[in-house]
Amino acid sequence: MDSRGVSRARVAVAVTFAVHGAVAGSFATRIPWLQDHLHAGPGELGLALLAPAVGSMVAMPTAGRVIHRFGGRAATRCLIALWSAALALPALAPNLAVLWFTLLLYGAVAGMADVAMNAQGVVVEQRMGRSIMSGLHGMWSVGGLAAGAVGVPAAQLGVDARVHLGVMALVLLAVGGAAGPLLLDVRAEEGEAAPPRFVMPSRHVLVLGLIGFCAIFAEAASQDWCAVYLRQVTGTSAGVAAASYTAFAFTMAAGRLCGDMVVRRLGAATTVRISGLLATVGGALVVIARTPLPAITGFMLIGVGVAVVVPLVFGAAGNAARTPGEGVAGVATISYSSGFVAPSAIGGVAALSSLSVSFVLVTALMVAVLMSAGVLGRHQVSREPESATAA
Repeated sequence: MDSRGVSRARVAVAVTFAVHGAVAGSFATRIPWLQDHLHAGPGELGLALLAPAVGSMVAMPTAGRVIHRFGGRAATRCLIALWSAALALPALAPNLAVLWFTLLLYGAVAGMADVAMNAQGVVVEQRMGRSIMSGLHGMWSVGGLAAGAVGVPAAQLGVDARVHLGVMALVLLAVGGAAGPLLLDVRAEEGEAAPPRFVMPSRHVLVLGLIGFCAIFAEAASQDWCAVYLRQVTGTSAGVAAASYTAFAFTMAAGRLCGDMVVRRLGAATTVRISGLLATVGGALVVIARTPLPAITGFMLIGVGVAVVVPLVFGAAGNAARTPGEGVAGVATISYSSGFVAPSAIGGVAALSSLSVSFVLVTALMVAVLMSAGVLGRHQVSREPESATAA
C-alpha cells in the first residue's frame, strides 16, 4: 500500500474510533430512560450496568484470535457494525433480567471492537512511522461528545429511547460501514500460528497494562466522583459540581487531540513524565482543595495528565507483542479492569476516612505513572514511514 492508501486508512480508523465513542455516548444519555422505563431502583440499575464491564473483560482476550482468523480489516468492520447495531438492543429489553443479558452481549462486542480498532490504529501508526494513537483516542472522545449533543436534547424533548437509539444505530452503522473498506487489510502470514483463545500477556505487556491500569483508575475515579467531591468537600452548588465533570472531560479530550504533536516533539517517555507530573499536581490539588476553583483545577490537570497515557500504552503494547492484536488484547484486559476497581475503591476509602483521603490513592498512582514513563519509550514507533508496504 502506498502513502495515499495509508493516509486514507488513518482517516478511516479515526472515523471508526469516533463511531465507537458515539455508540457509548448515545447509550449513556438514555440510561435514565431505561431506569424509568423498567422501574429499576439504584441498586438494580447498578447491577445491570456492571454487565457491560463483565462482558468486555471476558471477551477482550479472545479478540487477538478473531483478528488472526479474519484479518484486521474484516474483524474491525464486523465488530464495529455489531457494536453499532447493539446500541438499539438495551431499550428493547422488557425487564431487568433481559437487560442484564443484553448489556452483557453489548459489553462483549464493545470490548472486542475496542481491541480490533486499536490494533488497526497500531498498524497504521507503524506504516506512517509517527505517533497517531493519542489523536485516535481523542476522536473517540469527539464521537462521545457529538452523540451527547444529540442525546441530551432527545432526552429533554421526551423522545422514546427505542426510537432515538434505533435511529442512531442505523446512522452509525452507515458511517462505520463507509469507513470500513479504507482500513488496512492486515492478515497473518501463511503458516503463522494462531494466538491462544485467551491471551496471557507477556511480562512487557503486563507492565504496560499496569501503567494503563493506573491511568484509567484516575480517569474513572475522577469522572465518577468529581461532581460528588465538589458537592461534599467544597460545598458548591449542583451546577458548579456538574461543570467539574465537563471541565475534566474537555481537558482530557483536548489533551488527546494535541497529544501526538507533543509526542513527536518530545518523545513518549518525556511526554508521559510531564503528563504524570501534571496529574500528580492535580491529584494533590484535589486532596487539599476546600473551595471549588482549586478542586476543579485539580480535576482538569488530572484530565490532561492521563489523556495521552492510555493511547501510548496501547501503541507500545501493539509493538511489544508478536502481533498488534495480541498486545492490545492483553493490555486492554488489564487496563480496563480498573473500571471495576476505581469507583468502589474510592467509595470504600471515603467511607472509612474521607473523599479527600481517597484521592491520595489517585495521586499515588499518578506518581507511579510518572516513575514508569521510561517503559513506554521502549516500544514506540521510531522508524520512518514506508512508501510501499503491502497491506
